[in-house]
Parts: sequence; C-alpha cells; structure tokens
Amino acid sequence: MSFQCPDAAEGRRLRELLRRQDKNRGFLVAFEGPDGSGKTTQRKLFKAWMRSVGHEVVTYKWNSSPLISPILKARKLAHSLSPEQYCILSAAAFRHQLNTEILPALWSGKVVVADQFLYTALARDSARGLDLHWVLNAYLPLFWPDQVFYFALSAEAASERGHAKMPGFYAAGQDVTNIADPEKSHLQFLGRVIQEYEALSTIFQFLKVDARHSIWEQHREIRQMFMTAKRRPWGDWNTDAVLAWLSARAGAPNGETGKEEH
Repeated sequence: MSFQCPDAAEGRRLRELLRRQDKNRGFLVAFEGPDGSGKTTQRKLFKAWMRSVGHEVVTYKWNSSPLISPILKARKLAHSLSPEQYCILSAAAFRHQLNTEILPALWSGKVVVADQFLYTALARDSARGLDLHWVLNAYLPLFWPDQVFYFALSAEAASERGHAKMPGFYAAGQDVTNIADPEKSHLQFLGRVIQEYEALSTIFQFLKVDARHSIWEQHREIRQMFMTAKRRPWGDWNTDAVLAWLSARAGAPNGETGKEEH
C-alpha cells in the first residue's frame, strides 16, 4: 500500500515537507528480544545516556495505548482473545501510539526509545501460527525504527531468568500450546518466538547483543554500535506512514502541520 493524498498539490506539499524535515527529525531506537533477555534494563541505561549527552528522550512501551490497553487487558483476563484478535488489537494500539506519541516526538527532534516495537508483533504473532504477510497487512502503513538492538538469548536461559514472576496465560503462550503448566508452556512458546526473532534478525539486520554478557559489557557494545551505525532517510522506508500522519494532522481541527518547521 502506498500513500494516496486526495489532492495532488497537497500530496506534493506534504512530500516536500517530509523531505525538508528529515534532517531535523529525531531518532527511533528499538530494543527487542524475548522476555528475560534484559532488554528493558539496557533500554533504561541507553535512555539515561542519551539524556546525559543532551538529547530529549521519549519512551515508547509496546501495547500501552490508553485507548486500546483496557480492552486488551479485559480480554486477556477473560482468556477470550484468538491470535487474530490479539494481532488486530495490538495493531490498533500501535497505530494510536505511533500517531499520538512516536511521530510527534520524532518530528520535533526527540529521541524515541522503544521497549519493544513492531518486530515484537511479527515474532509473537508468527509464533502463534499467523501468516507473516497477514500480520504485516494488519500494521499498514508500516513504520520502522532507525536502529534495532536485538538481545539474543536461548529459551532456557530466558525462561530461567523469568522464574521470579509467573508468566500470564498469553505471555506463556498457553492460548496456542495447550499446555496446562505455564512454565512448560512458556519455555515452548519462547522457543518459537526466538526462532522467529532470529529469522527477523537476518532479514532486517538487527544489531545483535549477546544477552549472556554482563550489563555493562552490553551497554558499552550498544553505545559503540549506536555511534557507528548510519541512519536512512525516512523517504527510503517510512514515507507512507509519515505522510498519512501529516495528512491527518493537516485535516484535523486547528491543524497546523508543517507551518512551524523550517
């Protein structure tokens, strides 16, 4: 799917606005990996480092949309979510947060640090047996991070780290494994999720972090990779999502899209 503006002149104006703003926009960094891999700890350290060197930083957390999260929580408690329904509700939550939190922050030049991002959906939904192309279509127009740090860890090690907290029904994958014991189900489901993550890591060229290393070794690796990696212009990969957001802002009451940026 590609962005289609009803008015050709307006479409050209928005594309030019996107091109000019790209050099001033912020940076989106995603932290991905299985539960128990330590990605949240590293996300917090990275955020503190970014702030210490003068960046404004915004945190995005997966499936935390105030609009959709109450629905998801209620359905989870009732164990009434099919894999397809879970995917669709997560996609709605992602779109809401993308439009109200992530893109406004990036447009204003802030760094957005994501505790899980779109790849979480691709890994978990594929592990639940959904077709990858079907899942991708649920998230159209797609929006990708500038960098992805992937915390590689075996299912056994990740499950062992997570023993302090019993995984919930869906976190344990009991909706698809049909295993009554949540720990056994979690181990099996984690194996599926990690298999999907490894495939995504190859396709999308994640910056891989060995989650077996010490916290400070990982943090040093992340700093180095962040400073040496190159970012791609939005025009190369995120055009449709950004233009759709700009168009919606322009058509909203009191919409002033682009008038403050130079």
